[in-house]
Parts: sequence; structure tokens; C-alpha cells
Amino acid sequence: MRNLLPLIGSHPGGRSALTCRYRCGDACFQEIPNTSDNEYAGDIIAGALSRRSMMRAAAVVTVAAAAGTAALAGPAATDAEAAPLAGRPGGKPKPTPSGARGLRFAAVAPNKDDKVTVPDGYGQNVVIRWGEPILRGAPAFDPDKQSAKAQAGQFGYNNDFLSLLPLRGERGRQVMVANHEYTDEILMFRGYDPASPTREQVEIAWAAHGLSVVVVQEENRTGRLAPVNRHPLNRRLTATSEFQVTGPAAGSPLLRTSADRTGRKVLGTLNNCAGGTTPWGTTLHGEENFNQYFANGSSDTDKRYGIGTAATERKWERFDKRFDLAQEPNEAHRFGWVVELDPYDPDSTPRKRTALGRFKHEAAQPRLTADGRPVVYMGDDERFDYFYKFVSSKQMRKGNSRAAREHNLTLLDEGTLYVAKLTGDSPAAEFDGTGKLPSDGEFDGSGVWIPLATGTTSHVPGMTAEEVYVFTRLAGDKVGATKMDRPEDVEPSPRTGRVYVALTNNTDRGKAGKAGADEANPRNANKHGQILELAEHWDDPAGDGFAWRLFLVAGDPEDPATYFSGFPKEGVSPISCPDNVAFDDHGNLWISTDGNQLGSHDGLFGVATQGERRGELRQFLTVPTGAETCGPVIQDRRVLVAVQHPGEVDGASVEKPASTWPDGPGRIVRPSVVAVWRKDGSDIGV
Repeated sequence: MRNLLPLIGSHPGGRSALTCRYRCGDACFQEIPNTSDNEYAGDIIAGALSRRSMMRAAAVVTVAAAAGTAALAGPAATDAEAAPLAGRPGGKPKPTPSGARGLRFAAVAPNKDDKVTVPDGYGQNVVIRWGEPILRGAPAFDPDKQSAKAQAGQFGYNNDFLSLLPLRGERGRQVMVANHEYTDEILMFRGYDPASPTREQVEIAWAAHGLSVVVVQEENRTGRLAPVNRHPLNRRLTATSEFQVTGPAAGSPLLRTSADRTGRKVLGTLNNCAGGTTPWGTTLHGEENFNQYFANGSSDTDKRYGIGTAATERKWERFDKRFDLAQEPNEAHRFGWVVELDPYDPDSTPRKRTALGRFKHEAAQPRLTADGRPVVYMGDDERFDYFYKFVSSKQMRKGNSRAAREHNLTLLDEGTLYVAKLTGDSPAAEFDGTGKLPSDGEFDGSGVWIPLATGTTSHVPGMTAEEVYVFTRLAGDKVGATKMDRPEDVEPSPRTGRVYVALTNNTDRGKAGKAGADEANPRNANKHGQILELAEHWDDPAGDGFAWRLFLVAGDPEDPATYFSGFPKEGVSPISCPDNVAFDDHGNLWISTDGNQLGSHDGLFGVATQGERRGELRQFLTVPTGAETCGPVIQDRRVLVAVQHPGEVDGASVEKPASTWPDGPGRIVRPSVVAVWRKDGSDIGV
């Protein structure tokens, strides 16, 4: 047996200190905002009734739950069915790897190469880089001649969520929508002084945040994509663009400021992480670590949302009083929402949907009920915070008529907001924090959805409906929601309806006063994370109960603490810190990682969720030094990823780059979008 892959880095969560500083305001070093005594998911999972041994994972499990019955079953492959993993250290790539359909490629080996590494037989291209002009009149990018005006017409910084939408009537073209989560000024500006940013630098950063809409053209014989500059649908939305507040909290006194007495008009969207694509052709964008942009917080609600009491890292409050809560105490309430954008209407005003609640939204992905009502699943990316869903009261209208589109743009304003509570019933006596396997145990249980508010009606004692929407975390505290380990992206399977929740990690596990090891997280200081799978009762996404189990416990497969739905571990790739997820047409779940703790760069992985190869996981690519893999889009003949914060390594700067990607030595490091395809023109992984 080879040695386990080494752990690297000492910063909590696996990121560099530089990334934590600019991406989330050093959230790992701050006091955990949730001080409620609600049950912790780890304790509940540890108390779940075990149904089978992990060594007998082919058995079918049925979970009885309060309001009905949901089955969560998934036969695993036998040892004879598991193909040796190409790409693992010591393995040899196979010309035609076997495996689950859609995953038949030679897995990329863990590595620390300063490039995007893809399987043998696959090609790639950089679709678009930070600073490339997309609007008419925008200049070519020049790192030494940046301006806010130029950046407002150029592709933004630190691309995250991606969506590709069809474009009727324009052969070979699609509409790409991208989030721009945050800026790292140290890697953007030569000679940057964090203590004294200039107004020009701050205004460039404002323009580099937000969203981009870019039409892309595909090359006939490959999967290569290229931006169509100055297309009429191309658009930039920044930290100073106008956004409309809609839904039941719109106009609330809690959202009013001196600049907006109506509480219905907000300038900007901040820290857009992942998102979703709706069945009616719009995109959803989650405002995540918005707290770090606001200075001088003082209220209990500010504290619950992680807003500090001092100056901010970027010092924006020096240049616009709305970022100083001592002067504008309600401005922070206008961020932390899900934004809906119509990429087909460049004149439309994007809308912040208050009915979906306010918290650190990692993502928002809808599915439809049998009668056509959208249900949106959402995670709050914070240690020990909650998992939510919204059920609309309106049915989607089919078609692209003006009336249908106008109606569908109201779907996310009326409905019920819920928070999840998980339950279990057996003790965790077998867990000592070393990762030792239990004597029996698939990790499963049941749960209920607790209603928080419906329209103007609050279901939370002591809180008005407006307070529930604006202070959703506090509402979850009051009703006893279950604390989770950083619930990030959430995706329902288009094939099965099962919902997959990426729980990235929780390095506070086992610390004094914090929950320790349990059945789902058998290691103290959980650095690798896991993926939760749930099935709604009767497969009804509008229902009030569900069954759950762990689908994957991440880490080195040779670590006994890991779990791949029972698939033999010699047939899987090492994986750490699952973040964004997406599905392909074969039903495979694709997982991008953030903060790999196994001695390799972050990457993109595909894993089978059904059939005899359920749990078979293979690495498809790795990203360059310091980068994170974001925004995966999986099409039949193309995979798209957003390479975020390349070169973001401690000590790096424009003058001392830690990466030369994507343009080589002597050129500034630039976050970019990359397309990957098979060189023979066939579908991915078949």
C-alpha cells in the first residue's frame, strides 16, 4: 500500500491566505456567526440508524419517514466490475478506458503543473480572459492602462458560475453568462498598497465585479469557443449597475437608505459565486460573501452575517459612504440575495429576489414540480449554517411569447421559503476521530422542511415576514434548523430528481466547544468535505419531508475514512473539498473542487450516480497554480470551466507572479474561461 497523499498548507479550508483575504474576508479566522444551540448535522448523522455495512453496499435501502416513504438505493459495483484507474500514481493510461458512460476517459493524475491538464486525446482553448473587450468601444486590455470605463466594457475578474444558453437563428452560437465573484487587487495592479488604495483602483474593482453576458461562437470541427465581441446581447453588470428589488420584502424599511427611499433600487451585485439556469431561460446568481465589503457593523444582525466592526480590506467605505454601516446601516441588507438575469434582453433590469431569503448564497438551481411550479434549492456557505428551498406558488408557462416570458419573470416572487432539519436515531460510539470504519453503516436518515414565510405571512414566532426574508439566518436559528458543514452548490438530478449538496469542509470539527467526529465525518478537523444526497418524499419537490444519505465522503481513497457509495476504491480518483456541481446528460455528477488538501491542484471530477458503477469517480482536469475550478458546464461535446484566481499564492503580486498562466512568462496572470473537447470530435467520455 502506498503512503497517503500528503496534506499541504496550514490555512484553514486549504486555500492560500491571499485567497481567504480577498475572497471571503478571512472568514475562517472570524468568530462563527451561528451561535445558536440548534442541532449540528454531524451529530444527527452520527445518530442515524445504520442499514447496512459499507462492505455490503449493494443492498437496497428504504427509509421510512414521517410524511411518506422515499427510497434511497444505489447498487455498487463489485470488485470484478471496477476497472483499474488510469492516471493514479503508478497506473498506466488506457487507450480506451472502460467505465460509466460519459466517464470513459483516462483519469488525470494528481499534479501541481501550472497549466490546465486534460485527459489524453482531449484539446482545450482559452475562451475569454479577464479584461478582453466585449462591448462596443471598449479598448483592448492593457494591465498598465486600466480604467473603470474600460473595465466596464471588458470581461470581469475572477469568473465563477457559467451558463451556456441557446441562441436561436445564429448558427453555432450560444449565450455565455459568467459571474465575477471578487477582485484581488494585489494581482491586478502594479505597486498596489493595501493600506492606501486609490480612487481609480477602487472604481476599477467596482467595474470588475458583477456579471458578464457574452455571445460565443463554436468552431465547426472542434469544441473550441471564441467570444463574439460587440454582439448586441453582450453586457456588463457591475457594482454600480442598477438592480431592482422584488418580492415580499421589496420596499421594506429594512431596505431603505438615504440614496433609495423606496427600498426597491440597489446599485450593484457583489461576490456572485455560483448560480443556476432556469427552465424559462434566465440565470440565477448567488451573492455570497457580501459581508466583507461593509465597514463598521454594530448590530446583532450584522454580527450574525459576519460583518465586522472595523474597516474593510478594500477600503471602499473611503470612497462611497454606502459601504460604511455607521452612515448607511441598511445598505448591507440589500446584498446577500439571489439575482435573476434575463440574458436575452440587454435592456432589462436584473432583479434581486427577496422571496428566496438573504444569506451567503452559494448557488440556486431550480427544478419543476409535476404541475410546473419551480422549486429552488439553496445552500448558505458558512460553517454550521443551513440548507434551504423555495417553492413557488405559480406555474411556469411554456413557450417564448412575450406574455409567457413576462409571467415567468414573476415566478420567484411568490411562494414559500423553507429550511431543512435532519433527524437520526443511533449513537456515534464507534467514532474516535481517526477515521476508523464503523462496524455497520450506510449513513442515512430522514428530514423535514420547516416553513419560514409565505408571501407576507411569517411562520416564525416573533418575526415578521419582512424580518424573515432580510434576516433569514435568524429565522433558521429560531425554528431549529440543522447546522451543516458549509453547504455550497446544490443540484437536483434531471434524471432522478435526487438532490446533491456539496458540503465543502469544516476545519472546526473537533475543536474545543465544537462537534467532534461522527459517522459522516469520521475525521476531526474535516478538511475534505462530503456530498449529501436526498430524495423528496414521493419524488415531490414541493413536499415537506425527505430521506437523506451521504453519497461521497471525500479524501484519499486509501484513507479508510473515505466513502464512494460502495464503489471499490482502487477504481476512483482522490478528491478533496467539493464545491460547484453539475450534471451531464448521462446522469453523472461533475464536481469542481476548492482548496484541495491532497497535494494536488484543484480540479474537475465526474462521478456516476446510478447503476452498477455508482460511486465511480474520475478526475477530468486540473487547473494551474493557485487556481480554483469553478462554473462547470457539461455538454455532450464540450466541457467549460472557469479558472478562478490563478496565481493567488501567498507572497505573489504583479511584480512577483506565482503563475505564468494563461499567456506565459512576462504576461500578467488572468482569470479565464476554458473549453475542453475530444480531438476526434466525439462526445465527452463515451
